[in-house]
Amino acid sequence: MNDIAPTPVETSDPVNARILEVSEDRIQGFSVDPLGDISRASGVPLATVIVRLRAMLSAGVIRRIRQTLLATNLAEGALCAWQVPAERTDAAFDFLFQEDPFSGHVVIRSTDTATPGSNYRLWTTLKVPQGYSLARHAAWLAGRIGAEHHRLMPARKLFALGVGHVRRRGLEPGSRADELAEVVDVQVARLNEVEWRILVALKREFQPEELTPDLWRGRADEAGVPLSLFLEVASDLNARKIIGRFSTFLEHVKPLSTGERITRFNALFHWAVPPGRELEAGREVGRHHIMTHAYWREGGPEFRNVNIMGVAHGTDKETVLAHKAAIDRHLTEAGISVSYTNVFWGGRSEIKPSEISPWAYEAWCIQMGISPDAMRLQDSDG
Repeated sequence: MNDIAPTPVETSDPVNARILEVSEDRIQGFSVDPLGDISRASGVPLATVIVRLRAMLSAGVIRRIRQTLLATNLAEGALCAWQVPAERTDAAFDFLFQEDPFSGHVVIRSTDTATPGSNYRLWTTLKVPQGYSLARHAAWLAGRIGAEHHRLMPARKLFALGVGHVRRRGLEPGSRADELAEVVDVQVARLNEVEWRILVALKREFQPEELTPDLWRGRADEAGVPLSLFLEVASDLNARKIIGRFSTFLEHVKPLSTGERITRFNALFHWAVPPGRELEAGREVGRHHIMTHAYWREGGPEFRNVNIMGVAHGTDKETVLAHKAAIDRHLTEAGISVSYTNVFWGGRSEIKPSEISPWAYEAWCIQMGISPDAMRLQDSDG
């Protein structure tokens, strides 16, 4: 008879919660020992951290563990809103999620009332590897999914980027950092062939059995380089603002395999602030602890010229709206007028990392019957 109790996989388990409060988004940049960092910051022994992460990943409670990249500094990217006929929306969603590796977040959104832009119900993030045209790729997708219109909104600046759902539980509306959020520039870096090989190996998702104290040795072998060179290049890429964080990702809205829901409501906030005050407004919004993302993006006339956008999550709609109201009040107190604001609620959603490898893009074009040369950036693209 086996009296050994199964390893707990619920996020509410006290040990798992301590691990996840760190592992979701607190291990910033590249670390030679990220699992050890999680252990030290959570106070949970390394062996237990590894056992628990393996168990939660195997059970589907954690949907993926990976080293994230600041893909905005590796590939041309944008938030894209698609206006698709209602009867084609689900098919368009399926294609972008299943067939386009360069579309990351795929979300069907709605507003509480009919407002400017509410007919754009399908939203995605889109990144196209270096050397290829984001506009050409989006135009091809629009034809393929039957979009009547689409709007590309590249990030001009970033103010918040870190999805830590477990540590955000119970936040009071208005909770914010003492300091303004930092401004992160968006500037595409150029890599050589060895750096790309290391980066591709670095970013691949971990399988449970790969979670070991010697985490990067297998990835160095995969890249075909000595471990010392792998660590040296990864550290250099980190210094060049290309590496994001080592992260364990939970489902945003869908129930976990345990029946738990980490969040129920995914809200995309829009604000239109006076031109010239985008940096001030973004830094004020980004300092609020509830914000998992905050950007300066230009929504254009389709969205009443909003220029600050951000994402927040919660288990209760009224609480999410209370956080939004607190941010609105804070902007007013800071002397930043808002001429228009809105909330786009997330419904059906799927999330995957956007592929950023030029080699993968060429292979995808060939698979789709597209000439890769036809999708390359040209001087006429500006």
